[in-house]
Amino acid sequence: MIDIKNKKDCCGCHACGDVCHAQAITFRTDHEGFWYPEVDKEKCTDCHLCEKICPMINIDKLKHNDLSEPKVFGGYNKDIVIRFDSTSGGIFTLLAQAMYKQKGYVSGAIYTDDLKVFNFISNDKKDLKRLRSSKYVQSNAEGLYKQIKQLLIAGEKVLACGSPCQMAALRSFLRKDYDNLIIVDFLCRATNSPKVFEKYKESLEARYGSKIVSIKDKNKDHGWHSLARKITFENGQVYYGEGHEDDYRRGYHDNVFERPSCYECKFKGIPRMSDVTLGDFWGIGQVDSSLEQNLGTSLIMINSKKGLEYFDKIKDKLVVKEFTLKDIVPGNSTAIMGGKLPYPANINRDEFFKALDEMPFDKCAAKFFPYESNDKISAKRKVKNILRVIYHNKKNPMQLLRIFYWNYYRKNIHSNLLEGKVFNVLSHCAIDIAKTANIEVGGQVSLNQKRTRGSKGEFRLLVEDGARLSFGKGHSYFKYDSDVQVFKGAQLLIGSCATNIGLNIVCSEKIVMGDDVHIGRDVWIRDNNGGHHVIIKGYKDKAPVIIGDHVWICSNVSITKGVTIGEGAIISANSVVTTNIPAHCIASGNPAKVIAENIYWRP
Repeated sequence: MIDIKNKKDCCGCHACGDVCHAQAITFRTDHEGFWYPEVDKEKCTDCHLCEKICPMINIDKLKHNDLSEPKVFGGYNKDIVIRFDSTSGGIFTLLAQAMYKQKGYVSGAIYTDDLKVFNFISNDKKDLKRLRSSKYVQSNAEGLYKQIKQLLIAGEKVLACGSPCQMAALRSFLRKDYDNLIIVDFLCRATNSPKVFEKYKESLEARYGSKIVSIKDKNKDHGWHSLARKITFENGQVYYGEGHEDDYRRGYHDNVFERPSCYECKFKGIPRMSDVTLGDFWGIGQVDSSLEQNLGTSLIMINSKKGLEYFDKIKDKLVVKEFTLKDIVPGNSTAIMGGKLPYPANINRDEFFKALDEMPFDKCAAKFFPYESNDKISAKRKVKNILRVIYHNKKNPMQLLRIFYWNYYRKNIHSNLLEGKVFNVLSHCAIDIAKTANIEVGGQVSLNQKRTRGSKGEFRLLVEDGARLSFGKGHSYFKYDSDVQVFKGAQLLIGSCATNIGLNIVCSEKIVMGDDVHIGRDVWIRDNNGGHHVIIKGYKDKAPVIIGDHVWICSNVSITKGVTIGEGAIISANSVVTTNIPAHCIASGNPAKVIAENIYWRP
């Protein structure tokens, strides 16, 4: 019978529970949130099937395939909408669609309604959106192996996708190859604790004061390389956890809460046990820059003759090139070739999980693996930042004086030249900032940029008493002939933006602009009607305006009070926006209406 004496000897695949006809095996979750089998000796018949199909015990028998070396490809789905919605290049979707076309079944991991992760199988192509994309937590595969075997015996075609250990478990459970089965695994770094994932979600819900309604790992609104996790809440707020700024991803990359078996994974390396292996093609820019567009490029390893034949069914729908193992290893070495995952040297695992029971996850993360942000800038970097300012203005001593005046003399402008947070007021600016106003600069802000030498076009900025004007990280550029007014007590919060000439912003309550907002010529944005009252029931003179990340506002657009524009939207020229505009669409007209959906754009 299965008897786990050392937790590193169990990958949590659930295959032993599925194979037990006596139903003697149940799974108990330990204090780290991982499940392990327990055998009821009263029910156990000593058939030893659980040991015979355990992929950990039988790894040497399983590690083979009928191609001596995988065939390696890099590429992406020609359908940009699917590619944008996928973790990498959208290859899994094409493999699944080919199976649905044959009236077959597709299995993979999904988020349930309560945002837990389970393995799921279906022959309904409507389920593909749920199956698509990575979920960075261990999925529960209980019952999956029995279900797949029943379908295969009945003659149904199946494409099964899962982690390398789960797909090795499937091969072992079936105990023979089936012509009507395609097995797909992925390049897996390690799998995370479901308990930690639950605590992470609870921490974010407490921060945002609302329940989570959706999670999208490796969301691409800010590009493939951002490694962003997009989490949407019931109250409409959106969280983007980018790279190591996100506590959960940072802990994952620091190897804090991976399953014990993952630190010495038996399922990495070559030969692979699947027909097809998918993953991110990290480093593709150095190998072939034509395939790198920051929208996701897949690494595809074909491990079997059956996998090669199946891959041929979808190649015409790909932009794809063939590579060698040598090409792909540098950016993916551990996941491809194997090797130990190091335990974090300065973190006591037992103390971490004990603390997790006693404090919120964000507090736990701050204690055990704090974020080392770029705010902690080295002395060398600080010197470079100052020298950069001097170098770019060496022929314009008056501009240097302006920079030092606005960034050092004005105490209510919170910038920092040493950290690269610059409030750059160019010539011909009319600036009126009240003493009790608050200006926050998180990146580089430049007011009154001009392309025409000798131009005297003016930029005007008014920030009244108690008002707040905030700029996030990154760059924000404002062109001439623009007028920005932030009235008493109001808030204008800008992530980062690039604007053309003639921008007018009138803020009397609250206007929020996300990151990477692009604004054309002669655009009006206002959250108020200038104090004019219309005698209509429910009429309000002012209401907040929210503009999401990566929005493109074309020339001569007017955005009125109370409007929310979703991320990735495009507002076409001469439009008047009076109602909310959903994400990733084109809106046009007066009043603006949606004319196209599922739109993705790049500047």
